[in-house]
Amino acid sequence: MISGMNTPAFPTIPTATGHPLMLPGPAGPLELVVDLPEPEAPPRPLVAVVCHPLPTEGGTLHNKVVTMTARALRECGAATVRFNFRGAGHSAGTFDHGQGEGEDLRAVVAWVRAQRPQAQLWLAGFSFGAYVSLRMAAQLQPQLLLSIAPPVGRHWDFAAIEPPNCPWLVIQGEDDEIVDAQAVRAWAETRQPPPELVLMPETGHFFHRKLMDLRGAIKSGVRPYLPEPDT
Repeated sequence: MISGMNTPAFPTIPTATGHPLMLPGPAGPLELVVDLPEPEAPPRPLVAVVCHPLPTEGGTLHNKVVTMTARALRECGAATVRFNFRGAGHSAGTFDHGQGEGEDLRAVVAWVRAQRPQAQLWLAGFSFGAYVSLRMAAQLQPQLLLSIAPPVGRHWDFAAIEPPNCPWLVIQGEDDEIVDAQAVRAWAETRQPPPELVLMPETGHFFHRKLMDLRGAIKSGVRPYLPEPDT
């Protein structure tokens, strides 16, 4: 058990990387991990919050796509925050079909902004996490949104979601066995303005054997929007 998880105080962003923290959330404590920029990357005034896939299917902050997404962003100089939605890992509460999870994300973002008020905030999400971060983007106003394999055409209403008011990158595997890649393409084309859509050939939903390609696609896609390094 993580120390202090029953009565968490508001933590500070650590100076060491990868240690779990507990943050007060709307349904109880939320488990999160902060990772600092990779040593070889020039640190930038940027924090990226990365949302994980469906908790009821085993999705957590330790998902391989989530950790690779965070790694790619850290290699660009960002600090990253991965967290468990309610009911996943050590986070309190129960699954709420995206509604309560949006409030979890709001709590994490509020904490990040209190800790790093001068930094840009980016939101990223994989699968269910892409839905939650996209649905909350209009309220949270990130400087960039990264949606990986958004589950268009499944259990959630993507048609009613307004595009974010920021650069928006969508990465989708063409051979996704869970999300119809053509449905994602058609949906993306109806958004105004549309996202920058990257289709990865011979790639399934979980990017098996394609994680390094995903890393490259993320770094290439976000490069034009990176803030200048800290001085």
